Amino acid sequence: MEAYHTLIRELPADERPRERLVRFGAEALSTPELLAIIIRVGSSRGSAITLGNQLLSRFGSLRAIAKATVAELSAVPGMGTAKAAQIKAAFELGKRLATTTEERPEVNRPDLAANLIMEKMRYHDKEHFEVLVLDTRNRCIAVRSVSVGSLNSNVAHPREVFHEAISHSGAAIIVAHNHPSGDPTPSKQDQALTARLVEAGKIMGIEVLDHLIIGDGRWLSMKEKGML
Repeated sequence: MEAYHTLIRELPADERPRERLVRFGAEALSTPELLAIIIRVGSSRGSAITLGNQLLSRFGSLRAIAKATVAELSAVPGMGTAKAAQIKAAFELGKRLATTTEERPEVNRPDLAANLIMEKMRYHDKEHFEVLVLDTRNRCIAVRSVSVGSLNSNVAHPREVFHEAISHSGAAIIVAHNHPSGDPTPSKQDQALTARLVEAGKIMGIEVLDHLIIGDGRWLSMKEKGML
């Protein structure tokens, strides 16, 4: 016998996620309720709130949902490609908001540089190499992705790294890459690449100020550790 499911529109008005958000603010809603608003409609298997709970149950955490692919999200019963795409779009907007600023931010300390890229890089399951291009006043002109490596290695060529600095008329750069393992400890390959970039920068007149390694909610500055 098929079970009956309560639709969101059948709930009292003060229990519906969208109405609760308007009345009390987004912070008052639970994670399944927020997911339900993004998902918009449920399926024959249950309401949008039910789908939100299923997502959390399947993946275990909000961070895992953010890292899931469209195919993985679509595999949850009742989701489908359209709802999965809505979820991915919402997380991408949040990521971009966390790394967007209206003005050129001054980056004169490692923590300021890390703050610019942490949310963008911490969830990657492969190594991504990024370049922060700075002007003569250490203000960030641009943040550009240079290369994507494997699960535990990344090869960034100095030509690609300094191309971004030259194209944006940068005076200096800070390079960064993530460790999907979550441990930001530099490898021998990281140290060798850093030394190579510093030498190339001297030749080109573009200083390499630092190399940041991004882990899971933590980071390491090779300059602070005396490795640059």
